[in-house]
Amino acid sequence: MAQPRKSASPFRYFHSSPEVIRLVVMMYVRFPLSLRNVEDLLFERGIDLCHETVRLWWNRFGPLFAADIRRQRVSRMRGFRHWKWNLDEVYVKINGEMCYLWRAVDHEGEVLESYVTKKRDKAAALRFMKKALKRHGPTEKIVTDGLKSYSAAMRALGNERRQEVGRHANNRAENSHLPFRRRERAMLRFRRMKSLQKFASVHASISNHFNQERHLVDRETFKARRSAALVEWQNLAA
Repeated sequence: MAQPRKSASPFRYFHSSPEVIRLVVMMYVRFPLSLRNVEDLLFERGIDLCHETVRLWWNRFGPLFAADIRRQRVSRMRGFRHWKWNLDEVYVKINGEMCYLWRAVDHEGEVLESYVTKKRDKAAALRFMKKALKRHGPTEKIVTDGLKSYSAAMRALGNERRQEVGRHANNRAENSHLPFRRRERAMLRFRRMKSLQKFASVHASISNHFNQERHLVDRETFKARRSAALVEWQNLAA
């Protein structure tokens, strides 16, 4: 009987240890640090590498780690139908041109989907919703702001009864943009839509992983959750 083939390690062509690579990716994506900030902080820990290595590693391993986190999240929540989504969009300038970053946030404040478009019309909203529904399945309620594109897309999907529109009902989605805005300033903005889409998706997944809701739990519970998140992070792509 043939033995199952083992998947090759994604770290096999790199001389540095997987622990160092995971640390570099976590520091750059999770915290509002520049490439050179990460290089200097690692040098203080006795790890000497170039800022271009930081760029290479996050581009190579960031999507890999994010996909692993997202896969685990989707498998846990696939059968859970009684949840509420919040949808919102925020403008992002790329080389002086306006683009829009759409987000779907669940009832726990975790970002489910990030999607970049040049417009925020019905077609863009429809593509965004179809992508989120295909990956995460149906939801009970969808909260949006007063943008007409949402209503038109919801009618096209036959979900207009599930839509909720309120003046302050969408604060959860609007607050989800704040960590991304801090990272955007540290990165001195983006140059291409492709790089924006890539970083937004990776940043959302890693932020979800380390989001322990410390303002809602006691200190001991927070420390236990933080330790568990770090252990899970060290096992990504193992």
